[in-house]
Amino acid sequence: MSKEEIFEGLKEIIVTVKPAIDLDKVSYDSRLVTDLGIDSLSMLLLSLATEHKFNMRFDDSYPPFQTVGDVCDYVLKAIA
Repeated sequence: MSKEEIFEGLKEIIVTVKPAIDLDKVSYDSRLVTDLGIDSLSMLLLSLATEHKFNMRFDDSYPPFQTVGDVCDYVLKAIA
């Protein structure tokens, strides 16, 4: 699976977690909290949906993600 496919999958998840987000404005550099308004509950839902969609698990010690690209990179490594 390519980084672009992961990115598109994450956009699908983001819109289910935060329906008001304009997906045309979501990029690799979009900041989860400041640009997309992802709060702690939304982050939990995003994490669970990402694990399910990509059949992977986030490590308990993973660093806090700042951008959508950070999540893409982590998923790409986790499913490799």
